[in-house]
Amino acid sequence: QVQLAQSRGGLVQPGDSLRLSCTASGDTRCISTLNWYRQAPGKERELVAHTGEDGNTFFPASMKGRFTISKDKAEETTYLEINNLKPEDTAVYYCNAETLSSKRWYCTNSDVWGQGAQVTVSS
Repeated sequence: QVQLAQSRGGLVQPGDSLRLSCTASGDTRCISTLNWYRQAPGKERELVAHTGEDGNTFFPASMKGRFTISKDKAEETTYLEINNLKPEDTAVYYCNAETLSSKRWYCTNSDVWGQGAQVTVSS
């Protein structure tokens, strides 16, 4: 099984930058894709970034420009950095991993979520 542990979010001011982390543990070789989502109050969860098996990251058009993904492979950690934060970025941010049974004999198909990180942007 895979577990995802996220760093805490925080209260930040407009224009600030913030880096969130997501550390995977357990059967990490079963991970196929890793994604970041966010859910603002009263809104549906939306995709922030998708990293595929090839390691390339896709950002939806609405997320391009202020969001970046970096990785520390040795620490099995993925970072989401948000620059020039705006009040509309206020949301709970989740990392998500999909595992595939085809990756290794011991792998299963699953959808794993981190615990979420509240990010509040306010002056």
